[in-house]
Amino acid sequence: MKVVSLSATYPYPSSLISITTVQRRHRHSLPAAIQPQNYPLEEHYQRKAKKYWDGFYKRHKNKFFKDRHYLEKDWGNYFSDDSCCPNGNPKVVLESHSEFREERVNAFVCNVVNDDLSRNVNPSSVDVVTLIFMLSAVSPKKMPLILQNIKAVLKPDGYILVCDYAIGDFAQVKLLDRNQMIGDSFYVRGDGTCSFYFSEDFLSTLFLEAGFSTVDINIHLKQIKNRSQDITMNRRWIRAIFNNVNKHLSLSCSNSRS
Repeated sequence: MKVVSLSATYPYPSSLISITTVQRRHRHSLPAAIQPQNYPLEEHYQRKAKKYWDGFYKRHKNKFFKDRHYLEKDWGNYFSDDSCCPNGNPKVVLESHSEFREERVNAFVCNVVNDDLSRNVNPSSVDVVTLIFMLSAVSPKKMPLILQNIKAVLKPDGYILVCDYAIGDFAQVKLLDRNQMIGDSFYVRGDGTCSFYFSEDFLSTLFLEAGFSTVDINIHLKQIKNRSQDITMNRRWIRAIFNNVNKHLSLSCSNSRS
């Protein structure tokens, strides 16, 4: 099995890793339509994204995004039925598998908006793609391009696993109060990097219009207390699983109903 893991680094890189997987869950939803609007600053910060993300990682290196446990807890069955994931890092999930082989890892950097993934990954060869705090770094106008790029290398029954920022998150509220909105639910931080905050309807519709069905989607809430500043932070994240819809199967089903 092939797994592609995409994360927001410089500015939209990807790494390919391999393993086997098993069980799946299924649930479908039909959300509301997306209605994007035009904001001039949005284009400016997206053009400069490489510069701002380079500065971000020069300052923070690899210490900003900490390893988490939710990968094994929520998505472990998509990678392996017996692997142990101590810290939630996708590569750790794969390395812990008994059949993991380093030579099967193909790590590369690319801009998934403009660069064709099939130049590094065989078409229709990937079982699972993880998008962990990656889509939120991209303008919502460019998200459909990314999904079509991924779809080209995903198997007809492949899955995309998403974890990202949800609308109403504490960080979004702070950015809104500072008048840093540059698009619908799209904000620029003080360092020039951008962040989009997803609703269930927006994310579901985004994938539905790209030819995916919703397997599972939900908002995770966590209240964090900063004792030194006496602040309670209401954090909100969205996690979702999408299944690649087989075009031929969809057409045959449509024809049978007509």
